Amino acid sequence: MALPARAVAQRFPYFLLVLVALVLLFLGRTQPEAMEALHARVVDLMVPALDVLGRPVDATRRLALETRRVLYVYDENARLREENARLLQWQDIARRLEQDNAAYRALLNLRREPQSTFITARVAGDVGSPFVRTLLLSAGRRDGVRRGFVALSGDGVVGRVVGVGERSARLLLLNDLNSRIPVVLESSRHRAVLAGDNSGWPRLLFLPQGARLVPGERVVTSSQGGAVPDGLMIGVLAPAAEGELRVQPSADLERLDVVTVVHVEAPQVPSEPLRPFGASR
Repeated sequence: MALPARAVAQRFPYFLLVLVALVLLFLGRTQPEAMEALHARVVDLMVPALDVLGRPVDATRRLALETRRVLYVYDENARLREENARLLQWQDIARRLEQDNAAYRALLNLRREPQSTFITARVAGDVGSPFVRTLLLSAGRRDGVRRGFVALSGDGVVGRVVGVGERSARLLLLNDLNSRIPVVLESSRHRAVLAGDNSGWPRLLFLPQGARLVPGERVVTSSQGGAVPDGLMIGVLAPAAEGELRVQPSADLERLDVVTVVHVEAPQVPSEPLRPFGASR
């Protein structure tokens, strides 16, 4: 008799839960408003308890987040210390090289590079067409802009000034069909002329015979002629159609808002006529 009684006692909570579920289902069908009020009251009673039970979880989560931040700051501090040590070493090397460079310049009596001036102008409009790649700048003759000045953005050279008014100037972009800029390949030191053809990437003309072009090599401006500053970034060599290597401009020529117009002082031409070598004055 004890075993059946114990079995009934163990199954009683199950039957009780089934009975409560049936009663709640019946009341939900017959009296939905009362059940809704009862549900709201139960939720109101459970919210504070859930809030109290959730505080340790939130505290643990915040502690883990702060721990990760502290570890990140520690790693970042160590990385910055290492980087600072490397920069101090490079600073010492740069100072020694600067002193050596000054001594060599004095020994060789080397003439200094021409001075450059900068004029920043906003792009006032696009006056180009499918056949002409030009921009209108909001600076002109009164601001010191002259025909032939080179213009660049924060990423590199974008073109040259081809027309100047009193308050505006017209900029011819690198990829225009009429654009020609002297350049030099930074690694191989091959000199060439960057020529636009109204495509996205200009091409190189007048390269030396047998010049080996390597994709990824940087292309910078050449000061030959004295109109363009030396060493300004233009782009890199990149493969184009039919295996041809063209220059991919480092600046986005389609999205220009502000450009800097650069002027380099022309070298002084000696006024005294040249004398034959060994002739007395």
